[in-house]
Amino acid sequence: MSFDLRQSSRVLIACLLAALFAVPASLLADSHVVNPAELQKEMVAASQARQRNLETVQQFLSTPTAEKAMRSAHVNAQQVRTAVSTLNDQELAQIAAKAGKAQADFAAGSLSDRDLILIILAIAALVLIIVAVR
Repeated sequence: MSFDLRQSSRVLIACLLAALFAVPASLLADSHVVNPAELQKEMVAASQARQRNLETVQQFLSTPTAEKAMRSAHVNAQQVRTAVSTLNDQELAQIAAKAGKAQADFAAGSLSDRDLILIILAIAALVLIIVAVR
């Protein structure tokens, strides 16, 4: 048997390349891709945004006009308010935006009582449908 330097160097290079690709890149990285402090800050901001949206919708559905509208449509107001808290962040943000716009338009006189009642019932129905589909 003779020692072949070329063959040995090929085997050595192949082993080194295999080892290089076998080691996950995350082990070779010196730092995290996302700084834990930034991640914490984003989580707090998302939580605060969700809380604001939840308060907006709950406040909108707790107005005397909303309570009266849901009562006249035989919709359980408590069930709707409970269901709101089960919505995901995106659904809650969309409904909060609609509720905020409806309140602002009503305060500005752009909406009549009838229009506001229809919006309230539409939001209540939407919330119940989203929760029922899950």
